[in-house]
Parts: sequence; C-alpha cells; structure tokens
Amino acid sequence: MTSITPADFKAMRFVCSAPNARAFPEPDGAEIAFAGRSNAGKSSALNALCERTGLARTSKTPGRTQAINFFSSDRLRFADLPGYGFARVPPAVKAAWQSLIEGYLATRAPLAGIVLIMDSRRPLLDFDRQLIDWGMQQGLGFHLLLTKADKLSRNQQVNTLRRVEREMPEASAQLFSATKRQGIDEARAAIAAFADGVNEQVVE
Repeated sequence: MTSITPADFKAMRFVCSAPNARAFPEPDGAEIAFAGRSNAGKSSALNALCERTGLARTSKTPGRTQAINFFSSDRLRFADLPGYGFARVPPAVKAAWQSLIEGYLATRAPLAGIVLIMDSRRPLLDFDRQLIDWGMQQGLGFHLLLTKADKLSRNQQVNTLRRVEREMPEASAQLFSATKRQGIDEARAAIAAFADGVNEQVVE
C-alpha cells in the first residue's frame, strides 16, 4: 500500500460528532487521535495540516469541543478529542469527557497514534504528563506538537524542544505554528508514519 500523502490531508471532511461510544463511526483504516489542553491550538493545528480554514472549529472559549469529532479522507481518519484542563464546565461534564476520552483511547481498534497538542510556552503540564503516561501503558505512540511556536524567540524554541525531547524520549516532538505554517510537513510525516504502520499490518 502506498504511503499517506499531503493529498490525504487536504481531502479531509467532517464525518460526525460523537458524544459517546455508540456514536463512533465504523472503523475504516488508520485513525489518529488529536488530544490536548483546552485552548492549546488543537483546532488551528488540524485546519493547518489539512489546509482547510473551517474544518475544525476554533474558539477563544476553552472547552468548546464537547464530543469526539471525526474527520476522514479515503485512507486516513482523525479523531479530535475534547480539550482537557481549565475548561469552564461543571465537574460532572469534565468527568464524562474523561470517561469518553479514556474509553476511546483504550478500546478503539484502528487507533494508530496520538498527536498531543501543547502550547510551546507551557509544555508538559500535569494533564499532559498523565495522558502520556497512561497512553504509553496502553501501548500507544505519541507525537508531541508544540504549537504557537511563533510566540517564542528562536533560542526559546530550541531550548523548549530540547527539554521536551529530553523529558519524553519515547515520544517524537516538534515545534509548530499554524499562523506561520511552521512544521506542517514534519507533522504530516509523523502522522503518515503512524498510519502507514497500521495500514501495513492490515495488508499483511
């Protein structure tokens, strides 16, 4: 099977918004989950990777995404998970989101890897570390996307990336800026590597 290409990203379309596992779409090829704290730039990163301005809705209000939103092209599917952290929602809603996310990550058969979105000015906060630790115990691979890198000086960018790579050696990591279109090719390559690994297993 040929490798995932930029065309697979550009062909992404919205499939559904699933508030619970019963609403998940049927498995169909490799699936990549996008996770991160509320307002870390997850929707902006998805839009930039797919070159689609309004594919994933962006908002200045943390916690806008309250379900798992699925997007697909012919050979690739993304699952945009609800943001975690400081979203101003009732504790019961936060608990429901956590259950939804953990249930998805623990049981979703076609899941090929997780792209963890972190604001490069505040990487590896407690929730980020907890998700990485928990996910790695489940055997999941992580690519760490350090967004809003344009807000840092060049020296700060280098130091931040080095620190994240040093503290999380089992995950890949990179700098990213949706507004400056920095790191798009590198992120696509990491996602393609996740997806190609799953697609090769299916072929075998």
